[in-house]
Amino acid sequence: MSKLPTLLLLLLCLSSFTSGEIKKLKIRSDNRPMILFERFGFTHTGQASISVSSVSVISSLATPDPSGLGFFLLSEESLIQVLIELQQNPNFCVLESNYIQRLFTFRDLSPPPNSSFDRAYPVTSPNEYSLFFANCAPESKVSMDVGTELYNLDGRVKDYLSAGLTQLPTLYFLFSLVYFGFLAIWVLVCLKNRISVHRIHGLMALLVVMKALNLLFAAEDKHYVKVTGTAHGWDVLFYIFQSMRVVLLFTVIVLIGTGWSFLKPFLQDREKKVLMIVIPLQVLANVASVVIGETGPFIKDWVTWNQVFLIVDIVCCCAIIFPIVWSIRSLRETSKTDGKAARNLAKLTLFRQFYIVVIGYLYFTRIVVFALRTISAYKYQWVAYSAEEIVSLAFYIVMFYMFRPVERNEYFVLDDEEEEAAALALQDEEFEL
Repeated sequence: MSKLPTLLLLLLCLSSFTSGEIKKLKIRSDNRPMILFERFGFTHTGQASISVSSVSVISSLATPDPSGLGFFLLSEESLIQVLIELQQNPNFCVLESNYIQRLFTFRDLSPPPNSSFDRAYPVTSPNEYSLFFANCAPESKVSMDVGTELYNLDGRVKDYLSAGLTQLPTLYFLFSLVYFGFLAIWVLVCLKNRISVHRIHGLMALLVVMKALNLLFAAEDKHYVKVTGTAHGWDVLFYIFQSMRVVLLFTVIVLIGTGWSFLKPFLQDREKKVLMIVIPLQVLANVASVVIGETGPFIKDWVTWNQVFLIVDIVCCCAIIFPIVWSIRSLRETSKTDGKAARNLAKLTLFRQFYIVVIGYLYFTRIVVFALRTISAYKYQWVAYSAEEIVSLAFYIVMFYMFRPVERNEYFVLDDEEEEAAALALQDEEFEL
């Protein structure tokens, strides 16, 4: 694969990837012309520490020039210029570009058999940089052990979170407290209206627990990365509860959309099939999320895992809409024969509102947040994360309010209304999807 397509594929997946942990990596017999290791936002006190050891280069041609293999930093502003250079001359070695910050080449390695190098570089120009390894030697494979530390100095203290993400521990912790408070309110509402509590309300409470714990462990994960450069095992808890939370969220949306435990105590076969599709796909998406988060673009299949995650997430988002649509159509058909126009009108209105809320939530968290992360300056990346959490909280509040266990909730107990007016309203095309 040539350098330009390689770089473009990586950049397509990089808009939301920023890493700063201390990493120890092993590269074995890799023939890629460019390897992206990390992306990091530096302040004026930024430092990049790179160490390599056990370096070997095997070529089927002549002995490669060691100055054609090396590490460099590439800023966002210089990216376009480097792409133009590669497009104009496919054989151009990016290490010769004037738009990069070259760190070192293999010419600087200690003599064999050690073949190692270890040095820290100050980043004097604040910006978001990507750390690359370039291999300009044709038909050659590189093996090496690589250690990276990218950080900013706050006085004498190292901050391993990228500038713009250093606020995340506090952000996640505050939102976890909000969800614990939300859980307490939900439990009180359920206790106050025991008669109207259904099984779905228990699942909704469990969902809030998973969300609160997920945010709490995310805060701990980011805090330890920020302070020490490693997660100290908190990332394991984060991924466990994130997986449980995402699977439970999609399950709750599907079950509410089918009317399970509200309108009926069972699921139809087609509704069961939706759950049988969504749950395994969400497990696969969570596996992809772990691989993406815990490895990085330096592994050969990283772009593929990003594509798997994107495709699976899109399929799941589409699948959870079907039960809501089926329920709306079923209520429309039922309203023509059961003579309960007012009751059906209220249910249809509620389902239609829920349909719009779900679509809005999925649109914002999948598209708008992605756009915010793409266009936001690297120092303000936390804004996109804040927006995502605010919208998620709003979605939870609206969904829980709409289907709260209140005795006179219009979902199951309705005031008597004029049947003729309701029947006319049911004939309105606004309920057609």
